[in-house]
Amino acid sequence: MIAVFNKLDELFEAALKPLVPVLLLICRLWVAWVFFNAGQTKIASWDSTLFLFEYEYQVPVLPWELAAYLGTATELIVPVFLALGFLTRPAAFVLFFFNIIAVVSYPALWEKGFFDHQMWGVMLLVTVIMGPGLLAVDNWLKNRG
Repeated sequence: MIAVFNKLDELFEAALKPLVPVLLLICRLWVAWVFFNAGQTKIASWDSTLFLFEYEYQVPVLPWELAAYLGTATELIVPVFLALGFLTRPAAFVLFFFNIIAVVSYPALWEKGFFDHQMWGVMLLVTVIMGPGLLAVDNWLKNRG
């Protein structure tokens, strides 16, 4: 009976293995899109962004104005690296902790957006642990050298 389960597992693994690079690409692009759009929203309404960082967001340690600039820059720059698959693991690592800080800094997220942040966190952890996959600049550079 165990041999049957092992064989079944081997069949599933063989059938699904070609989809791993696609899954890793989807994770990278999805999270990159979300964070990049958030950065574009902040840039589009900079006065509102500054207001939110001063009065709504409770970013630990950093002064609110510095947090606004660093947060917006992070959302506009790091997702590009993630989408391209360039310095993928460090980019995913940065966004993973950025995501945690966003949740901690804005308690209103807990009610409506916490599930999304959990999902993005898992996608980022998958990227940190498994790497960018075959469809990434990192992989191309590794194979060149």
